[in-house]
Amino acid sequence: MAAAEQHYILPTPKFDTPTRVLIVVAPYYKDIADNLVAGAKAAIIAAGATPDLIEVPGALEVPTAIKLASGTYDGFVALGCIIRGETTHYDTVCNDSSRGLTLMGLDGICIGNGILTVENRPQAEVRADQNGQNKGGGAAEAAMHLITIKRRFTKSGTGRIAPSSEHILMAEMADGNQGTT
Repeated sequence: MAAAEQHYILPTPKFDTPTRVLIVVAPYYKDIADNLVAGAKAAIIAAGATPDLIEVPGALEVPTAIKLASGTYDGFVALGCIIRGETTHYDTVCNDSSRGLTLMGLDGICIGNGILTVENRPQAEVRADQNGQNKGGGAAEAAMHLITIKRRFTKSGTGRIAPSSEHILMAEMADGNQGTT
């Protein structure tokens, strides 16, 4: 039997300035969505940020809702679950929701993607469970790392990207200590 693979997880950022994160969830599979949301909320609160929540009909609407709320929040957590069915609709929903989120991310919107794309319900359940893979919490932490990075590279009050005068480590200070944002 092969040993379990180990993954490195970045330390969670801690915020000492007001930070608002909007969770946008498609509760098509309500129990799975509820578990994803619980993990995301717990991670956001643990980091000292404030979570808000809205629901949308399906995964395809998640990117649109985030775009409509952009400029109001520091970051976003996209949550939902897409389980493969008998038609190619699964591929369309997976690809288009992911593409929408990616394009907004490239435009500077801080988004953690926690939309599960799975073959069956048991895969979704273990990924959504806070005591399992906790993908909701992981997506929230990804959004918060991006918020931290964006704040480091943005000139205060201008919204423009500022050149850095220091070496920057992702979500960590150059001296190895976690910084606060």
